[in-house]
Amino acid sequence: MPPRHRFVFLLNSAQRRLQLWVAAEQARLARGTEATPSPAQGGVLFILAKTDGATMGELAQALDLVPSAVSGLVQRMEALGWVQRACCERDARTQRVWLLPPGREQLPALRQALSRINAQLTDGFNEDELATIARWLQHVQRLGLPSSD
Repeated sequence: MPPRHRFVFLLNSAQRRLQLWVAAEQARLARGTEATPSPAQGGVLFILAKTDGATMGELAQALDLVPSAVSGLVQRMEALGWVQRACCERDARTQRVWLLPPGREQLPALRQALSRINAQLTDGFNEDELATIARWLQHVQRLGLPSSD
């Protein structure tokens, strides 16, 4: 009988370790700044580097977070001077988030940290194996949340 994989445990454990690993790597590579972005804050910075002025809803969707979590995340980043929120010109109920120069300065260290981590994560796996892993993780992301029934 083949061994039973404990996917839920393995995913949870891997996610916790990866978050700690990313945070430690980002702190290691920070350029003498007092504050270093958390993994979630790094995600916001990367999104804004590509789509500056993204709405809070767009950030929530891109990060796979609930809007209330993004609100607190952006508020903390705004206090650090990395981003700025402003009301949307077309809809005052919508807030857009803009990347400020101190936030942009965080990006090179973040890119270097993620490049190093990705290299270690993929070491020893061939392209076919990595494609299967990516396909499975995307499958997990697409699974619907359980109903309350």
